[in-house]
Amino acid sequence: MSRLRPLLENLIDYAGLFPPSALPMNRAIENYQRYRVSPESWMLARFVVPVARLDELEASLNGPAPLISALIGADLEADLARIARSPLPIDTIELKVSNAGQIDAAMRRIQPHLTPYIEIADAALIPVIKSAGARAKIRTGGVTPDAFPSAKHVAKFIETCARHETPFKATAGLHHPLRCYRPLTYSADGPSGWMFGFLNVFLAAALARKGRGPLEPVLLAESFNDHGLTPEDFSSTRRDFAISFGSCSFEEPVEDLRALGLL
Repeated sequence: MSRLRPLLENLIDYAGLFPPSALPMNRAIENYQRYRVSPESWMLARFVVPVARLDELEASLNGPAPLISALIGADLEADLARIARSPLPIDTIELKVSNAGQIDAAMRRIQPHLTPYIEIADAALIPVIKSAGARAKIRTGGVTPDAFPSAKHVAKFIETCARHETPFKATAGLHHPLRCYRPLTYSADGPSGWMFGFLNVFLAAALARKGRGPLEPVLLAESFNDHGLTPEDFSSTRRDFAISFGSCSFEEPVEDLRALGLL
């Protein structure tokens, strides 16, 4: 466990408001507050909330406010103004773009104290993100099989981020430590599919940062191999490069790590 702690510390941004959990605000807040005092609290990072639900979050909080990553919607300017009015400790925002012009336009409006993660589908935009002083974000899954990118796509994203020294986060479909075939929702009749493991993704990031590859076999591995990486490799990767991943479940990652004897 001690060997992996630098890889797992503050790793999970709790996104219980989002599918497939899609919890009511009060339930998501209660969960987060409970996780903050659990033995695994050291793995917990930010609470992810859409800006459109900040009113609801502010009205529902009863206790210490979580550190927040706010998800920007279609109206960037209005959402940034709403963030500026919030009494909550929002230090990170997440937004989605499709071209370089949108990155430039967004960065001209984002307040300096906010750290932006820019979700992209095209790794060619990573140098633009780096030049703008932002961080990248990759979507690694969803609630249907077609929402999961290929291992080649994820590998290219990580490799390009490493080459351009661009920090990133991941989101969606990373409930489990290792690649596995699982139900993609909590519905009894929902679809199943292959999911990437969060250990696979962050191990691949640590290897990419050291110039080692190829990454696709690492992303597709169904068993754990630390590839000779040291706790110092994990610590520096997490601090400066592969920052966190968003998950609508905190308990599933913890339970799976424990079942594998890694926690």
